[in-house]
Amino acid sequence: MDSNPTSVLEVEGVSKRYGRTLALDAVDLGVAGGELFALLGPNGAGKTTLVHILATIHPPDEGIARVAGYDVAKQPLRARQNIGVVFQDSTLDTRLTVYENLDFHGRIYGVPGRLRRDRIREMLELVELTQWRDHLVSTLSSGMKRRLEIARALIHDSRILFLDEPTVGLDAQSRERMWEYIARLQRERELTILVTTHYIAEVENCDRVCIIDHGRILAQGTPDALRAAHGQEVLRIEPLDQGVVDEIAAQYGDVLAKSNGEVVLNVVGDDFVERFLAEYGMKIRSLSVEKPSLESVFLSLTGRELRDQAASARERTLEFGKRGGEHTR
Repeated sequence: MDSNPTSVLEVEGVSKRYGRTLALDAVDLGVAGGELFALLGPNGAGKTTLVHILATIHPPDEGIARVAGYDVAKQPLRARQNIGVVFQDSTLDTRLTVYENLDFHGRIYGVPGRLRRDRIREMLELVELTQWRDHLVSTLSSGMKRRLEIARALIHDSRILFLDEPTVGLDAQSRERMWEYIARLQRERELTILVTTHYIAEVENCDRVCIIDHGRILAQGTPDALRAAHGQEVLRIEPLDQGVVDEIAAQYGDVLAKSNGEVVLNVVGDDFVERFLAEYGMKIRSLSVEKPSLESVFLSLTGRELRDQAASARERTLEFGKRGGEHTR
């Protein structure tokens, strides 16, 4: 297991099935105290399942997961006292005010009244929502709701923060601000943070990155170590039409991706680019050579840039509710 004596998150041989689907396959990892650790993977890779196990929502079918030294299956209440969670889908009560959401959470965790009020004030200042204290949550933007969820997760003085796809649905500016808050939290509160994402650019400044796909860990390490071990120069090509895209993809066995009218190939050999241009130079709009990056690591390990996935049962239920219970065919 990739762990050390100071690990506050320990996962040993954890597997989880949903029916015939193997969501996690003998996962091993360890996260050190104070570390910003990223789980990077495509949709359906198993990231959320692992977070749910660590957050004591679902027990593992096999293996052991420990949070702050507590077995999540045998000591879930002890584990929960040490964690804060921001789920992928918002769990805020939009009928309550910003303050009321925080106050209710503090009461659930048994935070004494005076301390609870001090924490709420501190957290609102941290996420820059003080002036929105008495506004209904329904009036907040998506980015503000995310910041409020982070504040709520820390009201009970949690040591470990789980952020499951915290920037999904946010615009570029809000995503950048969100990562500023995450970095500030780690620095000022000495938090251990585990974040899941499928945005490769977001993990460049993480202490360590774990690439996961189909429920299995493919690689983990610092961004620099991953680039050194698995990165490779790639050739990004924009052909003149889809027919040329298909032709290139059929001819070259080292196709990493084929989408949005582009083809991405591994650069193999010193004269690869020259040979490619000699054959396809008149059939392409643009060509660029990209140095080893986390994206090239991700592509070489997962073999894709984007995996479309059918809606989950939860998503289908939510969509059904939005439509007022009307069935669509």
